[in-house]
Amino acid sequence: MEIRPRSFHARRLWVLSIAFLLILLGPLANYYFQIDLIQGWYQSLGIGNFWFVSPLEGLESILVAKQLYLPALIAMLAPVVLALLLGSVFCSWICPISFFSELLDWTRRKISGRRWLKDRLLLSRRLLWYALLGELFFSMILGAPLFVFVSPPGLVGREIMTLIFFHTLALEGVIILLVLGMNLVTRRFYCRYFCPLGATLNLIGSRRRVTVSMDHDRCIACGLCDRSCPLGLSPANGMAESLYCWNCGECVDVCQSDALFFQWRQGSKKVQKGKPNQRLKQTAAPDEH
Repeated sequence: MEIRPRSFHARRLWVLSIAFLLILLGPLANYYFQIDLIQGWYQSLGIGNFWFVSPLEGLESILVAKQLYLPALIAMLAPVVLALLLGSVFCSWICPISFFSELLDWTRRKISGRRWLKDRLLLSRRLLWYALLGELFFSMILGAPLFVFVSPPGLVGREIMTLIFFHTLALEGVIILLVLGMNLVTRRFYCRYFCPLGATLNLIGSRRRVTVSMDHDRCIACGLCDRSCPLGLSPANGMAESLYCWNCGECVDVCQSDALFFQWRQGSKKVQKGKPNQRLKQTAAPDEH
């Protein structure tokens, strides 16, 4: 089944804004009105009696404690199911780092007049898996969930809480500035190469039901989809169906011939239309490994 609405970018900005407001309104409501309906942030978020725990933080806790904790497993269920169905959409549609990255992109476009930034520093995508393995290894060595303390999305929530309750900012906020600053060198640099949470969600969503697919018979080889991808993937060469894609929909929006579209896969079946464009296949993204 094909899904072809336009302006996924606008829809994604709305969802990112609402998701950011969720972690902003929680501390505000608690501080000014003593309402604790929303607690925590996206590492561990509570809405009333319902709690959601990031799969990576839950896995860290299990490895550190060396035992299973049923409430944590239940709290991980919703994010895991979301990733199984839609892939790592948390990264592109919910994560506060993506929210600030979009604001930074908007500001850069207004100043430079350039629609897309050229990626100046390209690394091996294998770094993403090394980051995940290293993070889990050091968490077990240190006996503490490392990513809980240095996670950029989590730091956004903690900085908001520190600002509201103590009217100051913590030093750890420098990590957020570094992550966002690297976006000016390579789009979503941290997300591409170093985010262990993104790597975890990519693995879970590797067989996701919703993917960006291509009708190669419609493709006019304009290259806009490759230039639009914030992760530097090449949708024209099928990389939107790889586990690195986070289903943001940017390539679908810019496709002038409607060759790209979201598709709901029934089991292992998916639509195969036409053959890959050979000229584009020869110009695959240079950092793909």
